[in-house]
Amino acid sequence: MRGLTNDVYVQIGLVMLIGLAAKNAILIVEFAKVRREAGMGIEEAALEGAKLRLRPIIMTSLAFILGVVPLVLSSGAGAASRQSLGTAVCFGMTAATLIGVFFIPWLYKEVQTLAEKISGPPKKEAEAETPSAAVPGHAG
Repeated sequence: MRGLTNDVYVQIGLVMLIGLAAKNAILIVEFAKVRREAGMGIEEAALEGAKLRLRPIIMTSLAFILGVVPLVLSSGAGAASRQSLGTAVCFGMTAATLIGVFFIPWLYKEVQTLAEKISGPPKKEAEAETPSAAVPGHAG
């Protein structure tokens, strides 16, 4: 939209975006996974994970976006490379944050539902951790 070319700077920015978007997704899924293992329903765990991580994700993304605004608005010698990188990262991170906050919990719900159809629901933490002394015939 700004008339910039898809050069190496844009591609570097896209690689950076993949990492940051993945970090946000990992945070949401990890919190949802912990809630699911504690006994919550899949949808409830996904929503809880998204709610708990919304503020940190928004704050981190907003700080990053505002940090690259000077690159988007740059002028002078070498401004074309800074504008390419800044534009890709600024608008890409905005889109990744807005889409990811809604898409990741939904995707977690779908994938977890499919996984539990195949392998069954996760064991609760108390069931998963059996002390060796409580196992009959085990000479701990």
